[in-house]
Amino acid sequence: MSCMTIAKYKSNRNVVYSCKYHVVWCPKYRRSVLNDLVQKELKAIIENICHLRKCDILALELMPDHVHLLVEVDPQYGIHKLIKEIKGKSSRALRLNFPHLRSRLPTLWTNSYFVSTVGGAPLSVIKQYVENQKAV
Repeated sequence: MSCMTIAKYKSNRNVVYSCKYHVVWCPKYRRSVLNDLVQKELKAIIENICHLRKCDILALELMPDHVHLLVEVDPQYGIHKLIKEIKGKSSRALRLNFPHLRSRLPTLWTNSYFVSTVGGAPLSVIKQYVENQKAV
């Protein structure tokens, strides 16, 4: 592994990991309903959930019609559970506090989201490392 850079790893009782994800999701119908007040509360909700789940937010950008989150997640908890919790709790809280989110939308968020792993060595380097294991 000499040509790979050493990443900062985290650990829990069973796993040493570096699992970073770029996640993007949108309000239903890609409506531009996330105004400044909604964004402020949404940011606090996301930060609180990530803190409770011991997930590190590396970057967070809120736009009127979508959310970008770069986050490191314990693989035993999983990115799907984190996003499901964020979308569920934020939808409930935001729709209670902001009536315009109830009147224009049947639900706040779409069911879908984009997720991509990020960081670490390039795929080609890892592939070569794995393929060369018998030669070591």
